Amino acid sequence: MTTAAEILEFWFDFSCPYAYLASQAVEALAERTGAALELRPFLLGGVFRAVKTSQRLFAQLGPAKARHNARDMARWAQQMGLELKMPAGHPYRTVTALRTLLVTGEPYADLMHRYYRAYWVEHRDIGDPAVVADVLAAAGYDADGVLEAAGGEAVKQQLFDCTQKALDRGVFGAPALVVGGEQALYWGQDRFDQVERRLGGAPPSLPLASDYRGETAPVDFFFDFSSPFACLAAMRVDDVLGQAARWRPMLLGAVFKAVAQVNVPMQSLNARKRRWTIADMMRQAEEVGLPLKWPAHFPLRSVLPLRVTLLAGAHLDRERGHDFIRGLFRAYWAEGINIATPTAVASIADEHGYDGADLVLRAGEAKQMLFDSTSEAIEAGAFGAPTFVVHGPDSKRGLFWGADRLELATRAARGQFALL
Repeated sequence: MTTAAEILEFWFDFSCPYAYLASQAVEALAERTGAALELRPFLLGGVFRAVKTSQRLFAQLGPAKARHNARDMARWAQQMGLELKMPAGHPYRTVTALRTLLVTGEPYADLMHRYYRAYWVEHRDIGDPAVVADVLAAAGYDADGVLEAAGGEAVKQQLFDCTQKALDRGVFGAPALVVGGEQALYWGQDRFDQVERRLGGAPPSLPLASDYRGETAPVDFFFDFSSPFACLAAMRVDDVLGQAARWRPMLLGAVFKAVAQVNVPMQSLNARKRRWTIADMMRQAEEVGLPLKWPAHFPLRSVLPLRVTLLAGAHLDRERGHDFIRGLFRAYWAEGINIATPTAVASIADEHGYDGADLVLRAGEAKQMLFDSTSEAIEAGAFGAPTFVVHGPDSKRGLFWGADRLELATRAARGQFALL
């Protein structure tokens, strides 16, 4: 008796560069895992209107985050061996191209790849009917006939229905992957590892620092206890980077103020993206064995634990000190303890062999240290936590943001791709 293959839905629109990257790998992912791949076109602009997201996302970002995201996109393309450059006219209208997919029918793969290549490699405006006609003709279709049918009311309604179905799945952006009968939603080409594990596969992983025999460039790991994603990163940094990681406390609120970011970024997300972000955070926590739960005392005023960390030199001590830092993170993000209080900080410090009462009493002595470390984070381009800054050859630096960018930062530190 054979077991039915698990369904993997790939929701895409041609206007998203990350969906282009994902489109180049999703078929191989399905083949490796034995999943039944279903390609699902939808109109990203329609989803954005429904969830009240700007149609020009990059233009809405602050300068530091915009620079990071552009480099992040280029890094992923470099890792995947793909050509990718933002077209001058981006975003192009994709509605006609998407409708022609529905006219020609499944399987969509060949025509999907042709449109992606036209958009992201050849930089052709696929909103232009003449360009669409060229793509269709090159694929062997009657371009005039397909375009005429694409303008019909039935096809317009079909694309509307596809987009509504994406919304019904919880989709808020592209690329989106929906797995299995429970319709687990994953967003982004950077979640393929999670998807592969969910489908029973075993994606390749980096060797741990203890198993790696090459050189690793220094990496500053900027963190604040107020960030759940910094907590997730703290659980893994030493295993992955070892002595190359330089732990750097910073005051995230001051960073946010410097880059004109809201103090609790998650609250600025639309409801769908906020739900997914929390679900994704829980998946990452499960992967590192952390029973994460949202603390009642949030947002956290983290000045005291950060100053105590610096005063104790815990950030410099890979044995006891890093355990102390992780202990503070766990206390807040897994046990719900308010580590803004002197009693909590002193108690956790005592548990790790420090004189907690003395450190708390003298915490003010570390005021300038915290100011300086935060200023260095801002100068390096930090706009959130965690931030990894790789110090490469010839004074080159590369900034990576997020717990989910630890692997990319590590590859860069090991010289596996050029810093951008």
